[in-house]
Amino acid sequence: MNVATKMPEAVIADDFRMLIDGELKGSDNLFEIYNPATNTVIAHAPDATRQDLETAVAAARRAFKSWSRLSWDERGDYITRFADVIEQRREELTTMLTLEQGKPRHTLATREVDLAIHWLKGMAKQRLHNEILEDNEQHTVEVQHAPLGVVGAITPWNFPVLLSLWKIAPCLVTGNTMVLKPSPYTPMCTLWFGEIAKDIFPPGVLNFVSGGNDLGQWITEHPGINKISFTGSSATGKKVMASSSVNLKRITLELGGNDAAIVMPDADLDEVVPQLFWAAFGNSGQWCIAPKRIFIHSSVYRQFADKFVAFAKEKKVGDGMLPDTDLGPIQNKMQYGKLLDMFADIRAKGYEVLLGGQIDESLAGNFVPVTIVDNPPDDSRIVREEPFGPVVPLLSYETFDEVIERANDTDYGLGGSVWGRDRAKAIEVANQLETGTVWVNEIQVHGVTLPLAGHKQSGMGAENGEEGLCEFTNTKTLMFKK
Repeated sequence: MNVATKMPEAVIADDFRMLIDGELKGSDNLFEIYNPATNTVIAHAPDATRQDLETAVAAARRAFKSWSRLSWDERGDYITRFADVIEQRREELTTMLTLEQGKPRHTLATREVDLAIHWLKGMAKQRLHNEILEDNEQHTVEVQHAPLGVVGAITPWNFPVLLSLWKIAPCLVTGNTMVLKPSPYTPMCTLWFGEIAKDIFPPGVLNFVSGGNDLGQWITEHPGINKISFTGSSATGKKVMASSSVNLKRITLELGGNDAAIVMPDADLDEVVPQLFWAAFGNSGQWCIAPKRIFIHSSVYRQFADKFVAFAKEKKVGDGMLPDTDLGPIQNKMQYGKLLDMFADIRAKGYEVLLGGQIDESLAGNFVPVTIVDNPPDDSRIVREEPFGPVVPLLSYETFDEVIERANDTDYGLGGSVWGRDRAKAIEVANQLETGTVWVNEIQVHGVTLPLAGHKQSGMGAENGEEGLCEFTNTKTLMFKK
């Protein structure tokens, strides 16, 4: 594995504070923030108390009364101003993102920040319109979309910038207020948003609190919070769902995945290989919509495998601050440990490894090599589980009926993709995949107006699009006699 670990000088302020009721607030209790490329402490964040949360929720409930009465255009203008200031300071944000998350600054970190800004501006323009169902001589029936109240958001560590703003924008534009908790592994960028939001939004509309698992449970159980929007693992999502039942909160869960990519016998391998490599290994495999099982027709299996390995060998794992790094470290020691265990299982079972397979634990950072496993059995851990790291199995198949059945044989159902020149046949296969999103001859295409929803244990509800906006509202039917 080619790993670069020398990081150029990068300085960030160690003064991160929470935004509660329009004021920046520190804490007597702090927790450490690590750079995953060096495992050195780079900053500290406040560990919120229960009283901090109580204050934030009370402020959000108070602010909801006036914020919800604003017009859609007025709320959209606030969000657009928020996006404009973030854009003015995008270089600062991009560096901060790489230092706390690890992804390469010059590629994926830059794209995440730019996409997040685009998302804010695009979502600020989205609208839900009332619908007249009946209008006759006797009465009128109108369906409206009423905001819920206070939304508690809990965001993950793999895309801390984008996934925070994915929740903030639709929540606020629909008339709700928010209390947001970032992952304790990556709180810097989110708390930095609070510094900007303080001078833009009315007090209490948007609040940021930071802390660990206790804080997350306090949020999901809090009777003053009307909805939870959570992105994370399926195991944690089940706990969120259980604790949210205390007051029947509305919930949106965007959870894990074990996406299948199906390469048909007529696929253009020279086009498919780079796209599937970056989809699977981008962000060092730390995204829920990565293809985690690649099925290749037996007639082109070996050819695909050779091209895939050759392409992967050209890529460099290293510190995300270095300009020649293609893939950064695993973000935290917890996930790094899970990958150590997965790699040990691959070795113990004697599976053929085409590339990688050995983690150098002597390195200071959480570096894991690109690893490609050759046709392991379908009941192996590397096929059944979501590794959430840079390791992917290649799997051979003979018939379309077979591969559809194997692809659907999972508890997950987030995304999938089909690749082949015969577009009609590829679409026929795609229509039989039991997932919320299926791409044909493209992958990981998202948009402000395109809903993202998980099937099975990959989630509940939807994000983005009209469906995503509706998740932040209650349906209200107004009938009045003429």
